[in-house]
Parts: sequence; structure tokens; C-alpha cells
Amino acid sequence: MSKFKKKTQVKQEIPTSSMPDVVFMLLFFFMVTTQLRETTINVQQRIPEATQMKKLMRKSLVTNLYIGEPKKLEQFGKEPKIQVDDQFIDVKDIILWVSRQRDMLAENERDQMTVALKVDIDSKRGIIADVESELRLANARRILYTTLQRKEEIQ
Repeated sequence: MSKFKKKTQVKQEIPTSSMPDVVFMLLFFFMVTTQLRETTINVQQRIPEATQMKKLMRKSLVTNLYIGEPKKLEQFGKEPKIQVDDQFIDVKDIILWVSRQRDMLAENERDQMTVALKVDIDSKRGIIADVESELRLANARRILYTTLQRKEEIQ
């Protein structure tokens, strides 16, 4: 008989001493890389649905223009308004807004600027036609209508 016994009990514990460092590195990474919403949308946005859509590759060349009924009815009324950035503008101010947006882009990208119209589903066609004609006068020919993907019904 032998005097020495083999110890077969091996404890394997996961070292947790570096876990707070990893958690804080991930937290810091997501805080730095996440982009918060740039503008506060003050018009109602019930976006229509569509079946055929195309995805944009360069979203840095897209500027948003919101059309819809204001959320604060007692302050702004019930008529549809045009919102850019965080302010309401009139139809006649669209040309000035387009020129300011173009000035923020690099010179070789100015002709590639796309105006994304985010229009409420209940907005009248008259204000949309006015905006389109002003964009045409401002030489902003690339217009994008933002929609949601319609789920196809299974038969």
C-alpha cells in the first residue's frame, strides 16, 4: 500500500477580478460611438408604408425635412408645418435652407445632396407639391420619400 494519495479534487474558478474593467471599457465604447438624435421632431410622424424600397449607402449626404401637423396644437395651430433641424420654416425659406445645407458639405459632394422628405400620412398633397417646387428652384433634384416596410400578407 502506498503512503501517498492522489488528490483528484480540482477547483476551477473563473477569475472575476478583471470583469469591472471589461464592463467599463464596453460602457465607454458605446457611450463614445453612439450618436443621439440630432433634432427634436415637433411634427407628428406617422410614416406611410411601401413595398418597393431602396436603401441609401451614404447617409451623410442626406438632409431631413419633416412635414406634418404640429404636436403642440395650441401654440402652432392645426395646419401642417415644415420642420428642418429644430425649427419651423415657411415654403419660401426652403431655397435658403438648401443653400445652407450645401455649404456644410464638401465641394465635390454638393451635387450629390439628397433631401429626405419625412411626411405624415395625413398631410395634404398641396404642401408637398409646394415643397417639391421650391426644391426644384433650389436645384435640389435628389428627393427621397421616407417610408416604412410593409409586411406582406401570407396567403
